[in-house]
Amino acid sequence: MKNNHWWKNAVVYQIYPKSFQDSNNDGIGDLQGIISRLDYLQKLGVDILWLNPIYESPQVDNGYDISNYRAINPMLGTMADFDQLLAAVHQRGMKLVMDLVVNHTSDQHHWFVEAKKNKDNPYRDFYIWQDGQGGHAPNNWGSYFSGPAWKYDPTTDQYYLHLFAPEQPDLNWENPRVRQAVYQMMNWWTDKGVDGFRMDVINLISKPAGLPDGLQTADEKYATVEGFVPNGPRVHEFLREMNRNVMSKHKMITVGETPNVTPADAKRYADLHNQELNMVFQFEHMNLDANPNPALGKWYDQKPKLADLRANLTKWQTELAGTAWNSLYWNNHDQPRVVSRFGDDSTEDYRVKSAKMLATMTHFMQGTPYIYEGEEIGMTNAGFTKLSDYVDLESINAYHQLVDDQGLVDPATMLKYLAMHSRDNARTPMQWDDSTNAGFSAHRPWEKVTANYRQVNVAKALADPDSIFYYYQRLIKFRHTMPVITDGTYALAPGNEDDPAIFAYTRRDKATTLLVILNYTDQAMERHYAVPKTAKLLISNYADDQGTTLRPYEAKVYQY
Repeated sequence: MKNNHWWKNAVVYQIYPKSFQDSNNDGIGDLQGIISRLDYLQKLGVDILWLNPIYESPQVDNGYDISNYRAINPMLGTMADFDQLLAAVHQRGMKLVMDLVVNHTSDQHHWFVEAKKNKDNPYRDFYIWQDGQGGHAPNNWGSYFSGPAWKYDPTTDQYYLHLFAPEQPDLNWENPRVRQAVYQMMNWWTDKGVDGFRMDVINLISKPAGLPDGLQTADEKYATVEGFVPNGPRVHEFLREMNRNVMSKHKMITVGETPNVTPADAKRYADLHNQELNMVFQFEHMNLDANPNPALGKWYDQKPKLADLRANLTKWQTELAGTAWNSLYWNNHDQPRVVSRFGDDSTEDYRVKSAKMLATMTHFMQGTPYIYEGEEIGMTNAGFTKLSDYVDLESINAYHQLVDDQGLVDPATMLKYLAMHSRDNARTPMQWDDSTNAGFSAHRPWEKVTANYRQVNVAKALADPDSIFYYYQRLIKFRHTMPVITDGTYALAPGNEDDPAIFAYTRRDKATTLLVILNYTDQAMERHYAVPKTAKLLISNYADDQGTTLRPYEAKVYQY
């Protein structure tokens, strides 16, 4: 394995700082809280810690609206705290990745404050401004957060583009001064010792030439930008320039969040020659449980079918093999908890079994696994039942748009959809123990704690040798010690292509074959796979092996 591809057999742990650990009892997680839990993360065995944004921010979108790229948000700590955290991470042999948000800034960023003053301001063209058309916005684009993607500014009688909240104006990447300012900022962080960047919606930075209207269905008030804004005409040019100015100068890891990419796109973004990024986050498997009605988008409450999931994961494994690199993930700060979504949290036994099964499914694939805080103990969705429980802007806006404004969903149904898919499900405080507020804080947390924290917490997991935590620990060790997981070929097991209940695949190199068998259902199944008598059962989520009988959510991996 080449040294510049050191991230290939690494495992990343994502930390949402506001929800990880509060050290000063103000109800908000912070940098000192993270420092206090580093030994826990070292015990788990992860290699890289990725922090969601910790920069100065008004927190309109939980830190993804950055007002100062070179300052720490005071509610999370100080730059001295950050320097201490970075040193403590490195002392433990781990690396630290920062979240990079450069498609947009906060409207309180110095650049935008200046840009709004007048059309001749030197920072005016740091952002995307357009004249209106007949008293309306420049085009029909809709925001990812509902409503229009343009906001009128009466001071200069123009509109500015915001693909997300109005308080998140999009940067104008056509302006070389913007690009150079971004690269200088990135180098400033890497010179401090930061080991890489996760790049928020990075494939949106190049907008379609001329900013034309998008296709708009009869049910849509605004055109959905997902289909035509991502992967714009100059995005690869910009990323290669970024690579030359930043990434090529450092030994670092980069992953781009890239909605609406295909494997062909990913091979351009994340080719193994490292001209752009090391890998991308794609969302195809995260969209398999979207609503059949396109007007409702992701808002639904049904579990995806195994046939769709297997076909999608297999496509990405086979099409990127040898040319680009996969990121392997179930959870992040924008996605509901996998055990509630793809698994089964209806009973404690099924929660544990299905969490281990889903972990096995991805951790034996080729790519770099990402573990989101709490995933390693099987944290579940929040179980919120009232709109007032929710904090997430996207969820609240979607409820009002789909229920109050358009009448497409009744209130009870929409609350069921939010309970399954709201981003708040990922942002509830980390469950450390069974004390008040799950050991996260002595103060009322900024987001409600999930009610099951007395049963599902770190202390309980560490005391149980058969817990999900120790299962993840073993999976991480396998990735560190078994080259076949990093470099072996992937193939579906013979006869598995159309199985509605079982997912079985192999990983193979010259020395080793792994056969991974996974029951996606709560029913016992009989299946026969050709397992040599010399095969060793490497790992399983059951205490014994019943051969051709596969019990509910059973996962087992044979080595031969």
